Amino acid sequence: MEINGRNLPETVLLSIRHRKARKAKATPRKRVDGPEMVVASYNVHKCIGTDRKFDPERTARVIREISPDVIALQEADNRFGDRAGLLDLARLEHETGLVPVPVSGNGKGHGWRGNVLLFKRGTVRDVHQIKLPGLEPRGALVAEIDLDEKRSLRVIAAHLGLLRRSRSEQARVVLDIMSSADERPTLLLGDLNEWRLGNRSALNTLHTTFGHTPPAVPTFPSGLPVLALDRIMGNRNDMVSAVEAHDTPLSRVASDHLPLTAFVHL
Repeated sequence: MEINGRNLPETVLLSIRHRKARKAKATPRKRVDGPEMVVASYNVHKCIGTDRKFDPERTARVIREISPDVIALQEADNRFGDRAGLLDLARLEHETGLVPVPVSGNGKGHGWRGNVLLFKRGTVRDVHQIKLPGLEPRGALVAEIDLDEKRSLRVIAAHLGLLRRSRSEQARVVLDIMSSADERPTLLLGDLNEWRLGNRSALNTLHTTFGHTPPAVPTFPSGLPVLALDRIMGNRNDMVSAVEAHDTPLSRVASDHLPLTAFVHL
């Protein structure tokens, strides 16, 4: 098995070296002067940590550590039964200012097929709930957000399937969303479940819209990340920068994925 052109043992060793060389951060990312936003994608694994404990408060603490302006969550609802949401969103709003993009027909759930999109500032102008093809019940949440009087942003929050064929079909659906003549700034955030790069990647078709994507950053498994399953992409050059895993003692145990964070320049 090869990842990023290296075999698995080489990737594991590299991940260990990077972790030893990097100080764990438990404080929010430093913001620089200008209109930058902190965005993140986080598969919260139904709030079940690597210690097998269900702890929604721990998940919320990781989100507070990141202090994002926009964050896409995956697996934030129960998958079966009443599909109830698992986080205390009212408390999270009180502590962070983050509010969920509204969705319809979700019953007791927070989001759409486990996808929850939270934002701190702005007004939601439009929301689309997209069913993605494949054997698994996967979806994408597309939100048009007016950040202020001059700036707007389209955000696509998605969780792609485990099967490569499904991911290829789902990536084409994302491209269809982007096929309009409207060239507004657009972010793609989510667990895209694709660790392959180059010609073998099911995400190759996205390059026509998102161009040269930022370097893939390993986020899975959280204890020793070797697979870059989570991605943050923008449809404009230099829109996304400083992509990194939020690697702290808390995030390593809160989920089987590390959160992925980035700066976005508008």
